[in-house]
Amino acid sequence: MILIADSGSSKTDWRGIDQEGNVSQFRGVGFNPYYQTPEEMATELNDEFLLNLKEEVVAVYYYGAGCSTPENKQGVAKTLGNLFSKAHIEIEHDLLAAARATCGHAPGISCILGTGSNSCDYDGKTIIDTRPSPGFLLGDEGGGTYIGRKFLQDFIHDEMPVALRKQVEERFQLTAATIQDNVYRKPFPGRYMASFCRFITEHVSEPYCYLLYYNAFQDFFKKHVARYQGYQDKQVSFVGSVAFYNSDILRKAAADMQINVHLILESPIAGLTLYHKENP
Repeated sequence: MILIADSGSSKTDWRGIDQEGNVSQFRGVGFNPYYQTPEEMATELNDEFLLNLKEEVVAVYYYGAGCSTPENKQGVAKTLGNLFSKAHIEIEHDLLAAARATCGHAPGISCILGTGSNSCDYDGKTIIDTRPSPGFLLGDEGGGTYIGRKFLQDFIHDEMPVALRKQVEERFQLTAATIQDNVYRKPFPGRYMASFCRFITEHVSEPYCYLLYYNAFQDFFKKHVARYQGYQDKQVSFVGSVAFYNSDILRKAAADMQINVHLILESPIAGLTLYHKENP
């Protein structure tokens, strides 16, 4: 059996493919070696689904957020190796997952718009160019954390519509103090800020909420996609929940910048499963 993992900061999608081509699946918590230690990751890997497979797995293809440096790759590989001791293990960045899932063996620009954001220019085999992705404090334009941060800033400064603010207060019992506590004192502030995207999407008929997404997507295009050579002549694809559940706004923002949108997937895992079935 081979095991495929697509891991973002919020969730990890796992797929197992046995010798007959049957697929099993599981969704667990997300990992990011920039924010979690190998010990914390090891604890979360003690799940029944993974433990039941550990003797059968001969190869693990793990695509993860934060797996862009040799040090981070080594830490994740060691943690997975302790669980799947008989398996060949490959660790790749989540950007390559997005590229393989959306482009396969064809060239194109592939983007991630989930909790965070990222992008790359892909030639059908390898990533040939990418833009800086410095995380939620310094980047993540167009991602859930970026949008949620603006939403919470507007709440604190009383710069959102009055009726919408009242709904936010009633639904989340939100105050400036609780926001600051979750952002500055509790773990995973990025996840916390991104969690408000569900509410924003539910109210996207409100011009304020629509523009939160539209402006964030425009910021992403300017910082990322428009920096790639010949971007207007290339197909641009997306993976991630923010892109998927707000695809109409994303396509409008792209069209206004003469960007050709190809695919928008909620998760790359289905495309990765197909890719590894064809390339075991």
